[in-house]
Amino acid sequence: MKPRLGYLIAAAVLLAVEIWIGMYVCDAFIRPYGGDILVAVLLCCLWRCVFPKGSSRMPVYMFLFCAAVEAVQLLELPRRLGIEGTVLGILMGSSFSWLDLLCYGAGCALFAVAERWALSQRK
Repeated sequence: MKPRLGYLIAAAVLLAVEIWIGMYVCDAFIRPYGGDILVAVLLCCLWRCVFPKGSSRMPVYMFLFCAAVEAVQLLELPRRLGIEGTVLGILMGSSFSWLDLLCYGAGCALFAVAERWALSQRK
């Protein structure tokens, strides 16, 4: 299977799981923490769909992107810009949490380990 197709399938499955979590899971662990871990993995998979042979440091860069989004939440930019409730405002999020950063880091690390393992299996 071509690398892009594998990442695309993984991204589609993760997106479906994220939507399912968002619609049907109302707990104190999976929705707030599991969803954040999975969204970091989803973003890494989407990046690899476009750039399959990119830098091995990409998970670190993706974590920095996630941290930047969290900083936007800390600064309450969606509210200050008057875009709360819009698609962009929803994507930016509304509440800062240090635990979110931890979850994003775990998701990026999980992606890096899984990718390294998958690459070693192809050889």
